[in-house]
Amino acid sequence: MSKYTVRHNISGVGTRPDVVPDVDLSGGWKPHLWLGAPAPGGLALPAAKPSMAWMYSPRGVFISDDYVVVTDTGNHRVLIWHGIPDHDEQPADVVLGQPDAETEGPAAGGRGPERGMHLPTGVLVHDGRLIVADAWHHRILVWDNVPTVSDTAPDRVIGQPDASSVEVNRGAECSGTSLYWPFGIAVVGGAFWVADTGNRRVLGWRNGIPDAGQPADVILGQPDAESHDENRGGPAGPDSFRWAHDISGRDDLLLVADAGDHRVLGWSPLPEADRPADLVVGQPDFTSAEEWPYGPHTNDRMRFPYAVCLDGTGDTERLAVADTANNRILLWDGMPDGPIARGADGAGGGTPFRGADYVLAQPDFGSNGENRWTSVQRDTLCWPYGLSLHGDLLAVADSGNNRVMLWSRT
Repeated sequence: MSKYTVRHNISGVGTRPDVVPDVDLSGGWKPHLWLGAPAPGGLALPAAKPSMAWMYSPRGVFISDDYVVVTDTGNHRVLIWHGIPDHDEQPADVVLGQPDAETEGPAAGGRGPERGMHLPTGVLVHDGRLIVADAWHHRILVWDNVPTVSDTAPDRVIGQPDASSVEVNRGAECSGTSLYWPFGIAVVGGAFWVADTGNRRVLGWRNGIPDAGQPADVILGQPDAESHDENRGGPAGPDSFRWAHDISGRDDLLLVADAGDHRVLGWSPLPEADRPADLVVGQPDFTSAEEWPYGPHTNDRMRFPYAVCLDGTGDTERLAVADTANNRILLWDGMPDGPIARGADGAGGGTPFRGADYVLAQPDFGSNGENRWTSVQRDTLCWPYGLSLHGDLLAVADSGNNRVMLWSRT
């Protein structure tokens, strides 16, 4: 990695870095463990043949002291490691969504959706329960305990009338109980939140994981439960989404990665109903939606950020964003202290968050090449889709490289 000093202007808002040698832009984060097939060398990508160790385009990951869980999206399954793996290519302990380690294909290789999945994405373990966003079956799957046996059926299905149904919006009009491509999930402030991506909205249930058929208590991004227009039928604004894709936060802050508008939106305090966001990361204001594919050095612009993760389990609260199409991870030490300024007009104003402190997988804030346009290395990325930050551990679903990389901070 190249070495630089990142200096922000005195306001710390929307800045671009000055560049001075000899300070590592990685912030001490180093890749140390590789889950997935080994890279064959050169520009070729790792193999994708399904096994308990190999993956195909994983798009979601969760890490804690007790588990690593990966949505092996291209193989339509979930892999579970009980405990943190301790060596490269370590096989998973449990596979869900397929009858065995070698079978692939939607709906358990054709057996049906009762135990199968179709492009699962978001994944979470909360209060001992495993929760998976089975995106192209338009539903959320819940296991009351993290399975220790492969091919275990879920205990609950959210978003469909039963375990056999897989229609968009339950086969009817969009409503407060239906889903269309739910990609991201989170529990924030005791509420369960779903990025209902195809309906261009975020749904929230205040009392946690809902019962089957329970309407959402909060709908963000749309004026009512029936609407599903991109950006509410107009340009980007502080209360709209193009592709709401991932969710994170804490008791007083909800963060949503709005990948299609190339930004992250934040609400503080947590929204009790549809309302404009209070914070924007990745754009200069709430009405801008420009992608940053090329150009000058920048640590405050993004291109299809598909994942966001805020973590306070370590000695410092940290924010991580998968800047997916720029093939990098952006990291911040901490969120802003005190209240977050809201735009005076509720539309185009507000305070954009400062640029990132660190960048992973690129030599500087101005580079964005897939695998740095060189070869698949331990510290390169190709379309990182999913993130999970837990203290000094960062798990990255490096989808284009058919692997998950665990990074640690030294």
